Amino acid sequence: MGELFRYVTNGLVATGVHYSVLAFNLHVLGFSSAGLANLVAAMFGIAASFVGNRYFVFANGGEAPWHGQAARFVLLYGAIALLHGAVMWTWADWLQQDYRIGFLIATVMQFVLSYIGNKRLVFKK
Repeated sequence: MGELFRYVTNGLVATGVHYSVLAFNLHVLGFSSAGLANLVAAMFGIAASFVGNRYFVFANGGEAPWHGQAARFVLLYGAIALLHGAVMWTWADWLQQDYRIGFLIATVMQFVLSYIGNKRLVFKK
């Protein structure tokens, strides 16, 4: 099974974790704010993504100290989130284009940058 396939699989699992925790927060715990429920759920999704990348996607990732990888992972995903937001603002707010197309563009960019960043910066051999 190739690394890119494992990366996509891990992303789908992390997204499933994110969505499941979001639904749990809203329907079981009764969060009154979907935004807050999503913020909490995103932390679970990001944690699932980190663990999956460390032990499943990038096989040698488990050999390095986890705390250094976690710090680089958080910095990478924080930078990508800011860039994602900037693309959305530029596309939808400034250029007045369809936000759905902007979201697709930003998400593809996020996918590519996170794969390259994880491979070369966070979980490098």
